[in-house]
Amino acid sequence: MQLHFQRQGQGPTVILIHGLFGSLENLGALSRHLQTHFDVVSVDLINHGRSGHKDATNYIDMAGDIIETMDALNIERAHCVGHSMGGKVAMELAMLAPHRFKRIVVADIAPVKYPSHHVQVLKGLAALNQQLPVANRQQADQILQEFLPDVGVRQFLLRNVTRSDVGLIWQFNYRGTLASYDAIREPTSAQPAFIGPTLFIKGEQSDYILPEHRPAIMARFPNATAKIIQGTGHWLHAEKPGLFNRLVEQFLLPDED
Repeated sequence: MQLHFQRQGQGPTVILIHGLFGSLENLGALSRHLQTHFDVVSVDLINHGRSGHKDATNYIDMAGDIIETMDALNIERAHCVGHSMGGKVAMELAMLAPHRFKRIVVADIAPVKYPSHHVQVLKGLAALNQQLPVANRQQADQILQEFLPDVGVRQFLLRNVTRSDVGLIWQFNYRGTLASYDAIREPTSAQPAFIGPTLFIKGEQSDYILPEHRPAIMARFPNATAKIIQGTGHWLHAEKPGLFNRLVEQFLLPDED
């Protein structure tokens, strides 16, 4: 499925891939930073943002959607940057079509199976789903607040609702995303390894990349390097955008000198 995208800037192409419950807006600061040197293509993954809906999906399917979108845009090769679930999609792409990708940046995720990190988020979304449509964002926020005290998390999730004639409704595919959740927790493919340059960026306070994940990373990405951003968690690109953006840019630019 061809994905909804935004394309800005000039130069070598970089594809930006957001995480679970997100949209292309999540990496907007990185997109704006890179546009000076790169042709930046930001995508909404299937069932997210303004892309199409599907009953369920997995990493191979999501990677295939990126390839189809690249083909439609006549992009032969590109760099790829992904955060969280988007990082797993980027890893899957590198192994599925290594000839299409130069350098890969993976933000705070490893190619391993994860336990559920979203129990309260899923409870909150389920409660909101039962009440939609609602009159306004304040009402939607009150429903989520019972499960999610962090206002930042609630604001992030509420980007998934949009106004309609009957009130606020889902913009993303709630049921399709829920049906895909177990597949999203699964590891990426193990073979073939991607021998191109790969950068893993970890949030210091996040537990998404741990020392025990190193064998799985190096088996798939033998030329991987890593950076840690101090004082950040899983949302490292939002918590310290200046540093995150510079790390990505510095990693991608050597191929373009």
